[in-house]
Amino acid sequence: MGLLIPILLGFLGFIPWLGHVFEFRRDTLKFLERMKQNHGDVFTVQLGGFYFTFLQDPFSFGAFVKEKREKLDFNKFAKQLVQRVFSYKGITDDHHILQTASNRHLMGDGLVLMTQAMMSNLQNLMLHNIGSVTNQSTWKEDGLFMYSYNILFRAGYLSLFGNVPPESEGNEEEAKKKDRTESDALFYEFRKYDQLFPDLAYGVLPPKKKKEAERLMGLFWDALAIQKLKNKDDISRWVWDIQQAKAEYGMEESMISRYMFVLLWASQGNTGASSFWLLLFLMKHPEAMAAVKGEVDKVLKETGQEVQPGGPLINLTRDMLMKTPVLDSAVEETLRLTAAPLLTRAVLQDMTLKMADGREYFIRKGDRMAMFPYGAVHIDPEIHPDPHSFKYNRFLNPDGSKKTDFYKGGKKVKYYTMPWGAGVSMCPGRFFATNELKQFVFLMLAYFEFELKNPDEKIPEIDVRRWGFGSMQPVRDVQFQYRLRY
Repeated sequence: MGLLIPILLGFLGFIPWLGHVFEFRRDTLKFLERMKQNHGDVFTVQLGGFYFTFLQDPFSFGAFVKEKREKLDFNKFAKQLVQRVFSYKGITDDHHILQTASNRHLMGDGLVLMTQAMMSNLQNLMLHNIGSVTNQSTWKEDGLFMYSYNILFRAGYLSLFGNVPPESEGNEEEAKKKDRTESDALFYEFRKYDQLFPDLAYGVLPPKKKKEAERLMGLFWDALAIQKLKNKDDISRWVWDIQQAKAEYGMEESMISRYMFVLLWASQGNTGASSFWLLLFLMKHPEAMAAVKGEVDKVLKETGQEVQPGGPLINLTRDMLMKTPVLDSAVEETLRLTAAPLLTRAVLQDMTLKMADGREYFIRKGDRMAMFPYGAVHIDPEIHPDPHSFKYNRFLNPDGSKKTDFYKGGKKVKYYTMPWGAGVSMCPGRFFATNELKQFVFLMLAYFEFELKNPDEKIPEIDVRRWGFGSMQPVRDVQFQYRLRY
């Protein structure tokens, strides 16, 4: 039996009750690295009225991930966060409802239908003007982040929450046009809310910005109201099942509409940023671009499809997306570098944390436990050599198969990347989100030529305010230019 150590180290920080919350919020990675250097890979700090015990030893992650929910509970923390950020008051079975619907519709056979819907909406947004009289060979310029985020948010929104019915607009073309217009307007309102999200989550939003957040919430509650969704075509079964389940529990429609906004943010708040980073890394690494483009061309050829003037639009299926190991590795490498979720649990009863090396720590009921995998594994140079460099084939074996063997100190690491979280808090929509990202990049490579406006453009730094909330956003956008390949 290892040494039993009370872990309340008394790191109260500069301000009582708030503790280190301001330093933690300013740069989570820098703060946690300093604490680990000073106190080891298990330490306790005070943040906003709670004691948080951080576990940063990758070999002991299983003790956190696999602990029974009677001791470490994700739902309590999640409910508090969702109520603070979205004004949604949850019910006991929220997580079960979400998990059940996601298992049914966002993976396996259900994902086939979602892939088809996403394909249709991406084509409408990206390729609707093919064949028009405008000169298709003319280069267009845009901000890469805004372009990527805009397309993926809108396509995802339309795929999940439905399309304008053709009969309401007179014909299918007008309905698609309205989808493009309305989703674009919604995206710009979403971006306003997205930029307020970190301050909302930490509870430090100034009164003026809080009023703007309330306005935006009301706008989305109205846009995603159940009665309005009932007038749409092709609403996803994922959304439909969730709203029906909540109605059966007796939840009022106004509160269900608030949850629809939670679903929209959870499903579309990260993929746009991830697509920006992936396209940027490809443009900055020509060998990676060539490898992924070669794989796209190969998959199209194997399915007898070709992008050509006047020809039919390509049909990108889920089966095709499962034959892209090079793109898969590039996606995983992008997420390793730019996805930084903070995994948090409420401690429901006194417990002993047993480490892989035999150490034991006493954790108090009422405290919090957390892991920050980005600092613990994603950029650990022992696990991932040259960790701050983009290596598109980092997750490929020499034979082209997926690489899953990574080591630290000669010992295999099970949790070598955790962009989707882990255990009960693992993102239930991770397969759909990955598909969204891959479909967008696949279409970009198949239909467009694109390059940085300035080839010597430096990769922008990450907005550190967003540590802990999924995929990171850049501190500035990057200009690029694109045009159709023919």
